[in-house]
Amino acid sequence: MAFPSETFGLSLPEYPWEALAPYRAKAAQHPDGVVDLSIGTPVDPTPAFIQDALAAAADAHGYPTVHGTPALREAVVDWFARRRNVSGLNPDAVLPTVGSKEMVAWLPFFLGLKPGDVVVRPSVAYPTYDIGAQLVGATPIAADDLDELDAATRAKVRLVWLNSPGNPTGEVRSAERLKKVVDQARAQGAVVASDECYAELGWDAWDAQRGGEAVPSVLDERVSGGDVSGLLAVYSLSKQSNLAGYRASFAAGDPVLIANQVNARKHAGMIVPAPVQAALRIALGDDAHVQAQKDLYRGRRERLLPALRHFGLDIQHSEAGLYLWSTAGEDTWTTVDRLAERGIVCGPGVFYGRRGEGFVRIALTATDERVDAAVERLLA
Repeated sequence: MAFPSETFGLSLPEYPWEALAPYRAKAAQHPDGVVDLSIGTPVDPTPAFIQDALAAAADAHGYPTVHGTPALREAVVDWFARRRNVSGLNPDAVLPTVGSKEMVAWLPFFLGLKPGDVVVRPSVAYPTYDIGAQLVGATPIAADDLDELDAATRAKVRLVWLNSPGNPTGEVRSAERLKKVVDQARAQGAVVASDECYAELGWDAWDAQRGGEAVPSVLDERVSGGDVSGLLAVYSLSKQSNLAGYRASFAAGDPVLIANQVNARKHAGMIVPAPVQAALRIALGDDAHVQAQKDLYRGRRERLLPALRHFGLDIQHSEAGLYLWSTAGEDTWTTVDRLAERGIVCGPGVFYGRRGEGFVRIALTATDERVDAAVERLLA
């Protein structure tokens, strides 16, 4: 009798990006090659001084600390004060994580959520919020405000995910809007976790380097009221510092929640490698490379925007982050196919929930040469 292998493993949805394969194949037939504007993976080099910090810490013969070195946690606290308008953060309330996606996927488990609990995530959102809920048998609900829920559902809410700036929409929630959700969640006794990894990439009104307002954090006193209990901010250097391959991220906020996370991760062996902790600390102390990278993305954004509009796309939200949330007022896959005919691959909006129907996500994460090629094709 054959071994019943199919009875083992997790029953999760197929990874959605596989559905894009035929459109990638069509785009690859373009005589000038494909322009991939679908996935937000950095294409520019990791700054040399960060690579040097990684190499200098390469003699990592002992086990690293799960909680992160005191120097790293102090660097995170200093960064929050300097860049995010969050002062007085406790260094003990900081935890390095193996990328922010790991935190999104496993936070419901480490919070002890169970079947019957509800996890609320944004109405248009990265699929991993749902996967994290499904891993523990909890129920994921798409909503941007707890007032959208009926009383019975609202009473079961144990975790609320915020994502500002949002992926894929690029929408930024003001401090007032963030505070409303925090107040709602606290009234229900629910944790609020805020995925903020695009916070340094605000544009126009949210471009702090050009006279705009800095993107607010859930830990900002205007949001928290000076009390971070029940709150977690999740951040990644993948975008701002081109460290996606390092898996260099952290969470900060409620000291009690962080302490429990540290203890659980010690048991599970979920540890950020020591050289990565060292590189993360050095990267957080330097603002110049962040600005230089943002300027690169700004240039790509400013070239793509008019070209996409010429092609017939309406750009909605997109006030921060690495994406242009676009619609032609037609079925998502029709737009995906029309772009593929010009050798351009985009992200289908339907991957991000029902309210993503009719949209596509255009990433700024391509080289200048490939962006210029896309612009030429869109304007043709």
